[in-house]
Amino acid sequence: MGLGPRLDLRQSQSLVMTPQLQQAIKLLALSNLEIEAFIAEEVEKNPLLEAGAASGEGERDGAGETRDAPDFSDDAQGDGDGGDFDGEGPEPATADRLFETGDATADAPLDVDYDADVFQHDSAIDSARGLDGGLGLDIATSGGSYSEDGPDFSAMAEDLSLQDHLLAQAGSSLSGNDLIIAGMVIDLIDEAGYFTGAPLDLSQRLGVPLAQVERVLATIQTFDPTGVGARTLAECIALQAREVDRYDPAMARLIDNLDLLARGALPQLRRICGVDEEDMADMIRELRNYDPKPGLRFGGGRIQPVTPDLFVARTAGGWAIELNAATLPRVLVNRSYYVELARGPRDKASKAWLSDCLASANWLVKALDQRARTIMKVASELVQQQEAFFTRGVEHLRPLTLKAVADAIGMHESTVSRVTSNKYLSCERGLFELKYFFTSAIQASDGGDAVSAEAVKSHIAKLIAAEGDDILSDDKLVELLKARGFDIARRTVAKYREGLGLGSSVQRRRQRALSRHAA
Repeated sequence: MGLGPRLDLRQSQSLVMTPQLQQAIKLLALSNLEIEAFIAEEVEKNPLLEAGAASGEGERDGAGETRDAPDFSDDAQGDGDGGDFDGEGPEPATADRLFETGDATADAPLDVDYDADVFQHDSAIDSARGLDGGLGLDIATSGGSYSEDGPDFSAMAEDLSLQDHLLAQAGSSLSGNDLIIAGMVIDLIDEAGYFTGAPLDLSQRLGVPLAQVERVLATIQTFDPTGVGARTLAECIALQAREVDRYDPAMARLIDNLDLLARGALPQLRRICGVDEEDMADMIRELRNYDPKPGLRFGGGRIQPVTPDLFVARTAGGWAIELNAATLPRVLVNRSYYVELARGPRDKASKAWLSDCLASANWLVKALDQRARTIMKVASELVQQQEAFFTRGVEHLRPLTLKAVADAIGMHESTVSRVTSNKYLSCERGLFELKYFFTSAIQASDGGDAVSAEAVKSHIAKLIAAEGDDILSDDKLVELLKARGFDIARRTVAKYREGLGLGSSVQRRRQRALSRHAA
């Protein structure tokens, strides 16, 4: 075989990730609220787009006539004279065809890694995160706006955040450098009310004496709620005991030995505190009245409510499934405005820009419509697969995988994964994330159908709740679950129990003994 240069012609096929296809993939993974922010951005950028009313209502065009959303099912070639509204050319059908047909082979390369993706700020929510990192110390300017008796904290809204609540009190009692130090300290208080920083670090960072930081922290510890700003559980309870004038030497020694109380070492605690059994019971009852996490009374400003993307309701003929139209605005194309622009004098650059705007608007309407249809298709199959859960409860939840749903509806597993991400379903049993319905399987001991891990957790929680004085060990739980038809190992029971926030049999026995002693 001779060596020399030559030219070869080869033909191959490959899936090209066009920008429109990449954006269509992104739309599937967004929730309704994120879609709303994304649409707002697109409406700002594209003059041919407008957000119309939801629920399929007609919109008015520039001439004042009521019209429906335009049908872009046929992508005809536009002539550029303003009389044709169908676009400049046929849109690449890659994205639409992949989602419509659900071709597994063609859709497989779409399972991209979002952590490694370079496309950022997909919505206004992403761009807005982390912008407000200030301490909010401007409340010092309003410190004199309170009445002579000070601020009325009882009249504050329940959803006021803990940081705002503490800053308001700091503004009324501190000033100057102490107020700045208080802002730094309050910023390091977690949602439970505990100070997570170190006074020495703050002192070095701010260049102020350590004694001044300690004095400001001690002032914050006098704020409402009582116990806020504590560094440990013992300090938090001690602050509350001082508030009610119950911090005597015996109570101080009890608070300093909370680890012995957790272990149920009551005889040892009585010797340390120097009290009899009756006094020890009174002290334990007093401890139970204190709040170990006082900051949780506030913090409402940090909690974001979950808005459902889907509604599922039982009807006479089965199940009704619908998208939450209240959080999903309808996108329309302003036809009259396009015609007006197209008829005016335009140069080559203006024509190209108008064509791009029309193509982008055309694509967005189609992509959102296809996204809605894909979500409904996945949700319908999900409700069909888990009908026993919607009818009878969590104990009848079936084990389910993404692949099972994907095979049933003829789509790729990665597409189903994106559809079920960051989306919530509301039904008569509550609000659930779509991922909740995909659980691992636990084999049945009698060789029957496998059951969901969530169903097993529900049985474990009910057994422990009804155990009474006879505390059930993990081995006993395994026996009871096997009697109910669940073939499960002891380590799995322990893992599920810990995941439910339930202590071991030894811990529950100690808690029961302490409860009886303090009763």
